[in-house]
Amino acid sequence: MHRRVRDRSVESELKFRVAGPRDHARLRTELRKRGAKLDGRYQEENYRFNGPGKSTRNVTLRLRVLNGGPRGLLTVKGPARFVEGVKVREETEVAVSDAHATLDLIMQLSFQVAWTYPKRRTVWRLNGVAVTLDVLEFGWFVELEGPLEGLTDLARSLGLDPSRALRESYSVMARKFLASKKKKIKDFPASGEGGA
Repeated sequence: MHRRVRDRSVESELKFRVAGPRDHARLRTELRKRGAKLDGRYQEENYRFNGPGKSTRNVTLRLRVLNGGPRGLLTVKGPARFVEGVKVREETEVAVSDAHATLDLIMQLSFQVAWTYPKRRTVWRLNGVAVTLDVLEFGWFVELEGPLEGLTDLARSLGLDPSRALRESYSVMARKFLASKKKKIKDFPASGEGGA
């Protein structure tokens, strides 16, 4: 029996770094004013994997464990391209009822956890766009994800400059942040070395 391959979805997003909690508060007020619906609040633990062989070099495999419980999301993202500053890429995402068993399964398939990073996320829905207010160890962010058409206009209307959208994913930023933390620890003199 031949089964039809499921169409992959296409993710279009703009991501911005903001100064901190005041920017998130301003955006929450604006979203409420426009009738946006609060879709959810949760803590994520993100696992980023390195996979076996050449086949996984151009894709990102990530498991998100939600609120520390068993639920999670397994995501595979293809290589990014940019259309008028908007990041566009194929994405396949599957909800998993047991994220910890899924983590075991992935590792049994010879994938290795390359790094992990926590994220606090609040999701709002406005005119078919998910507006997420994210807090990570390395900063405060806003992400707009939805149809390519109108994404830049929505960003401008929320006071976000599309020309300043970030090109890097959270995963890449987290890897760089973790590497810089390790370097600082390595460069920090051990007790009794140098200085008085």
